[in-house]
Amino acid sequence: MNFRRWITALACLAVFAGLAGAQVNVSGAQQGLLACTATVAVPPQLRAEGMTELIGDIVLTCTGGSSLTVGSIIPTVNITVSLATNVTSRLLANGASEALLLVDEPGSAVGGAGTLLPQTLCSSPTNGAGPGGCQLTVPATGGTVATNVFQGTVNANQVVFNGIPILPPVTTGAARVFRITNVRANVAGLGTAGLPGTTQLVASVSISGSTSLPVNNPVLIAGFVQAGLTTAASNGGNLAQCGGSTSPASLGTLRYSENFATAFKTRVAPTSSSAYSGQQGTGVLQNVPGTIYNSESGFVTNALPGAGLADFGTRLKAVFNNVPAGVRIFVTTTNVINGNNVAQPAGNSTTPFAQLIVSETSPDSNGLIPLASSTTSVNSGNGILAEVPIVNGTGTAVWEVVNANSSSADVLSFGFYQQFTANPGSNSPAPGTATVNLSYAPTPPNAFSASDGAKASATLPIPRFADLSTASNTFTIVVCQTTLLFPFVTNIGGFDTGLAIANTTSDPFATKTQNGTCTLNAYAGAASPKAYTTPSIATGTVWAGLASDAAGLNMVNLTGYVIATCNFQLAHGFAFVSDIGARNLAMGYLALVLPTITSPRNNINEQLNN
Repeated sequence: MNFRRWITALACLAVFAGLAGAQVNVSGAQQGLLACTATVAVPPQLRAEGMTELIGDIVLTCTGGSSLTVGSIIPTVNITVSLATNVTSRLLANGASEALLLVDEPGSAVGGAGTLLPQTLCSSPTNGAGPGGCQLTVPATGGTVATNVFQGTVNANQVVFNGIPILPPVTTGAARVFRITNVRANVAGLGTAGLPGTTQLVASVSISGSTSLPVNNPVLIAGFVQAGLTTAASNGGNLAQCGGSTSPASLGTLRYSENFATAFKTRVAPTSSSAYSGQQGTGVLQNVPGTIYNSESGFVTNALPGAGLADFGTRLKAVFNNVPAGVRIFVTTTNVINGNNVAQPAGNSTTPFAQLIVSETSPDSNGLIPLASSTTSVNSGNGILAEVPIVNGTGTAVWEVVNANSSSADVLSFGFYQQFTANPGSNSPAPGTATVNLSYAPTPPNAFSASDGAKASATLPIPRFADLSTASNTFTIVVCQTTLLFPFVTNIGGFDTGLAIANTTSDPFATKTQNGTCTLNAYAGAASPKAYTTPSIATGTVWAGLASDAAGLNMVNLTGYVIATCNFQLAHGFAFVSDIGARNLAMGYLALVLPTITSPRNNINEQLNN
C-alpha cells in the first residue's frame, strides 16, 4: 500500500471538510474567484453639529477563492477606509483606535461557525496577522479564524486595518464577512447645503498588501448629514430696575427640538423598557455585530475595554451672556411638561427625559450621571430649580439626555428664572439686555479647542460638537424712569418760569422707594440751551428751579418747552409762569407724563396724563 498517497488524500479531505464549515452562511454565495462587495447596509443620519458621529458599519462580504493548505500562514491585506473629513474615533492606550474590524460576525450567532466564536483581539494593531503580529494559520476544521477582532490606526481622514487575514470561504453558501465598526467622523465641517438629509458622507475602501482582494462598490455612502437641533428661547421682556423679587420669577422656557428622531441619544441603549435611564457602568456590552443601538456608544466589547463606549449621553447647553451684575439665574433640573415649568417625572425608557449636570465635560461614572444639586423650588414644589453661577456676566447650564424615543422627534424644554434685589439708587442691576445661546455640549472653546476637537484624541470627551448657535435675547433691565413734558416754559419780557419735580415714591402703600436725578432738556429752536441734570432727588422730596437760573436751564430771552427724564418712577411736575415777583400775571400747570418708550415717539399714539 502507498501510505504517502493515503496521507495526501486524508490531508485534502481535512482541508475541504474544514472549509465546508461555513464561516457565515449567506444565501446565494457562489464559488469562483475570491471577490468582495462593500456595503453600508444602514447609512445613518448624522448630526451636522457632531464632531464624533458614528458612521454606518462598512461590511465586506467575500465569496469564492481557492483552498489553502492546512497549517500554512494565512495571507493578509491592509484595508483602508478614507472619509471626506477627519476620523475622530477615540485613541486607546496602545496608540491605535476604538475603530474595529470584525471577522465573520463573532458573537452574532446568525449562522456559520464564525458567528459562534468569542470575540478575540489581535494583540498587534500595527501588524495585525502579518509578520511580527498575531500571525494565523489555516485551521484544520471550522473554516474560520480564532483571532477575529482587529484595531484600526487613525491618520487624519483615514483609518487603516493592517494585516487582516484573508482565508477564502471557497464553498457555495459560505462567505467571509469583514465588518468595520466604531468609525467616528467630524461632520461639523461638511455643512448642510441643499435639502435636509441630502448631504452625503462618502467613505472609500481601498486594499493593499501582497494578496489580491478585489472589492466591488468601494465608494460608499456612510451617512447623511443634516442639522440635528432646533432651539428657541423665550424673551422675558423688560424688567424694571426698581422691580426685583424675593423669589425666582419665570422668564419662560428654553426649547430643544430634534430635527430627526435619533438626534438625542442616551449613553448606551436601555437594558429594559421599564428603565427610565439608559445609563450603565463601564462593564456594559453592546457587542452584537450589526445591531443598531441608537446610543452615543457604538460596538462595545470585552475584547477591547474602552472601545466604542461614549463618555455620556447627548448633552444640551444654555450659555447666558451679558447678565447684569446682581441678577441671579435659575433653571429647572429636569425638562418640564407642556411649557408650564412643572418637572417631568422619571418614566420609562421612551419618555424623553433629561437632567441637569455639573458641567459639560464631567463624564458619567459607574452608570451614574454627575447631577447638579437643586437650590430651590417653585410652583408648589413642582418646579425644582438650581442656580446658574454667573461670572463676569456669563453662566452655563447643561442637561444630559437619559431617556430618548428613537421612534419620534423629541422636544425637551427647560424653565428658566431670574431674581434680583432692586437698588435703582445705585443703578443696580445695571441696564442691559441678557442673551442665551442654546446648543449641544460639549463645544469649543472652553471644553476644547475647535482644532483639537476636529481630530482623533485619547483624552477629549465623546461625543463632542461644534457650536452652531446664535444668541437670543432673554430679558432687558430697564431703568425706572418717568418722563415729564412741560409744554410751555419762557423767560422773556420780564417773565420767568419756575419748575418743580416731586419724587412721590414715598407713600402709605409700601411702594419701593427710589432716589434719582432728572435731566431737563429745553427746546427753544436753534438757541436751545444745554441739558441740565438736577442733583439726586430723594424719595418724598421736591426739587425746584427757575428757567433763568444760570446754574440750571439758563434760559435767557427764550420761549420753548422742557422734557424732563427722571431716573425714578412716580415723578410729577408743576410749572409756574409769572412776571418777576408774580405781581401782575401768573399761571401754573401740571406737567404731562409721557409714556416710557425707547423708540421714536412718532411710532406710538401718545396718550398723556398728569
